[in-house]
Amino acid sequence: MLNFHIYDVFTDTPFNGNPLAIVEGADGLTTAQMQTIARQFNLSETIFVQTPDDPAHTAKVRIFFPTAEIPFAGHPTIGCAIHLANGADTVTLEEVAGLVPVTLHNNTAEFTAPKLPRALPAIPDRSLVAAALGLDPTDLKDTPISNLEGGPSFLYVQIDSLETLARTRLSEPAFTRATDAAGPTDAIYAYVLTGPSSAQARMFAPHAGIGEDPATGSATAIFAAQLNATGHLPATGTTRFDLQQGVEMGRPSQLRLTIDTAEDEITAIRVAGQAVKIASGQIRIP
Repeated sequence: MLNFHIYDVFTDTPFNGNPLAIVEGADGLTTAQMQTIARQFNLSETIFVQTPDDPAHTAKVRIFFPTAEIPFAGHPTIGCAIHLANGADTVTLEEVAGLVPVTLHNNTAEFTAPKLPRALPAIPDRSLVAAALGLDPTDLKDTPISNLEGGPSFLYVQIDSLETLARTRLSEPAFTRATDAAGPTDAIYAYVLTGPSSAQARMFAPHAGIGEDPATGSATAIFAAQLNATGHLPATGTTRFDLQQGVEMGRPSQLRLTIDTAEDEITAIRVAGQAVKIASGQIRIP
């Protein structure tokens, strides 16, 4: 039997935020066994804790959707770091995407993204993206739609109002056609700017087994590139954005995004949030 823990991440309130399963003692598990366990939990992500390759690091981890392994994800990084910290103010996780340093203070963990985002060339037609979200093209702001990758990849589309965001929904077969046109990208991040340094978002990734995600730390990190491309960051400096996600799902989540820029280029991205433990138990090995 393996020990596991359930945390709600990007919240300090139980039964809000994004649920996460943390499975300990995973050194002997095969990829197939990890995938089976992740499918059993059926949460947006499950993280498996292993002995680090470098003893100076806290842990080696692998992260799975219900359907596939992914190289990096934000809410597993935040939740696992808080779980493993044991009073430490720094944690270093060896993730498939690279080393992820995490700092901790007052039950808030902040990770530095292991990879800076880049633009992908395939941009689906604007009307098709709107249809994928159950909207009309007029419901979208004039802001360019971006296809951005920083480990995982997402289509970023700005919605005209919170009212429109609330009625956004997955719509097939348009969603599949839109993501097929986006190359490897199979998720859409829809957002509304609610102030000069705040936003509210929804993230849909049905092909990964996630109809809608209550909080997506990796998408939040990559969102920095969308903000930079649309003129919301200074040429040089540090910018903080506060984001809400999961509101429409009844799982409100709070994420903090901090972006460093120099000469119009992003030099570092950090995402912060809290987590609260919900449950512990044991699960059999498949």
